[in-house]
Amino acid sequence: MKNKTRIAALALAASLFATSCIGTNEAFNSLHDWNETVTDNKWAQGGIHLGFWVIPAYPLCLLGDILVFNSIEFWGGDNPIKE
Repeated sequence: MKNKTRIAALALAASLFATSCIGTNEAFNSLHDWNETVTDNKWAQGGIHLGFWVIPAYPLCLLGDILVFNSIEFWGGDNPIKE
């Protein structure tokens, strides 16, 4: 019974990331766009990109987008991070 509950919980958690996009993911995209303009060196950009996944800046931005900012955009019409 415990295994079924764990599997159901994991499936429910995974479904949050497998659903259709209901927003523009402005926090993640803004950070990613900044990384593309911070330097012209592709190796430095790659290092920064990897570092942002390890730190975890990118995952936190995605989590904020999924749970907060995209919801605000869906229900209110405007994303509070939109430039």
